[in-house]
Amino acid sequence: MAVNLPLPVPANLKPVAGIELGHAEAGVRKANRKDLLVLKLAPTASVAGVFTKNRFCAAPVQICKTHLGKLNQGGAPIRALIINTGNANAGTGDTGLANANATCAALAELLACDASQILPFSTGVILEQLPVDRIKAGMPQAIANLQADNWYNAAEAIMTTDTQPKAASRTVTIDGKNVTMTGISKGAGMIKPNMATMLGFLAIDAKVAQPVLERMVKEAADKSFNCITIDGDTSTNDSFMLIATGAGQLEVNDANTTAYNELSAAVTAISQELAQMIVRDGEGATKFMTITVEEGANVDECRQIAYSIGHSPLVKTAFYASDPNLGRILAAIGYAGINDLDVSKLNLYLDDVLVAKNGGRNPDYKEEDGQRVMKQSEITIRVQLARGTAAATIWTCDLSHDYVSINADYRS
Repeated sequence: MAVNLPLPVPANLKPVAGIELGHAEAGVRKANRKDLLVLKLAPTASVAGVFTKNRFCAAPVQICKTHLGKLNQGGAPIRALIINTGNANAGTGDTGLANANATCAALAELLACDASQILPFSTGVILEQLPVDRIKAGMPQAIANLQADNWYNAAEAIMTTDTQPKAASRTVTIDGKNVTMTGISKGAGMIKPNMATMLGFLAIDAKVAQPVLERMVKEAADKSFNCITIDGDTSTNDSFMLIATGAGQLEVNDANTTAYNELSAAVTAISQELAQMIVRDGEGATKFMTITVEEGANVDECRQIAYSIGHSPLVKTAFYASDPNLGRILAAIGYAGINDLDVSKLNLYLDDVLVAKNGGRNPDYKEEDGQRVMKQSEITIRVQLARGTAAATIWTCDLSHDYVSINADYRS
């Protein structure tokens, strides 16, 4: 059951001028479910993305990188994205690459563009070949229902073990011009940067130069999708795409401007919302946890400690049980790999409760205070290192019996 994650309301998801979305039931893995999505872009659109760092990256990830690389060599703009669920097309060798390329070619023929102008994405079971014929057969249905206001159906069409669709929308005003942005994401397990088993697609109607958009998507990912973890497993297919359709009034061609800073901040904010939705819907999750490490020598060591806490099965199961066995957090800090860490200066808070002071149990700490916090569905762990001014925050969830059950039965 998702942790404090309300269902998105279709009427609240704003159409973004310059992009249309169409879905189909292609039967990629299971019948009678939305499992194919096409995003058709205006000719004015620019696209940038960040991808998994797993060396076993899936065929569609490899092809996306190749097609996006052609943009910086004067290639034609991206005209469409195609996403399937049910099959990851990962660990599939040369056949997988051929299948992903065939998918691009088939959609390009229907949209009268070049195959290099298509970006493919897949999510689902690894080590199985993509059923290209089913995907090709579903494309006409997806194209037939292309609509600007189809974001809710799009969010449903990319789900795997997600319990509900994930979508967000907002309008911001920059330089007196309104910018509409709407995005969707999916993910519930195999979540760890860089990046997580997740797909994210965010569209804005501003016009943004290609190199500027590439910087913006990396900044947003670094502060959102690369700050989440559920189980510490980095997937083969992770992709986060930022699409600037160019159909609105705002134009940003320089990263050294106030307009860029404001737009980048807005993109980061909605990306964080979409990323946190993934953690809230973590497989079997009952608790949403924010882990903040402060007073570090640099951001990297703060993140290293935060992830050490967030990845610990002992910490996560303690939170699931609402058991204030908080020495597990100290242990995770200690083995995080910061060799010169002086633990005698460290403070640990659980929400507003000071648990450890100067590296030891706070004399005033009472276990009933810790248990009060542990019973909450949303909890903040705060660590003070007394080493500097750097800080970092990540988001994670607990680890329950259901996580094991879901993953034991994933392929059935």
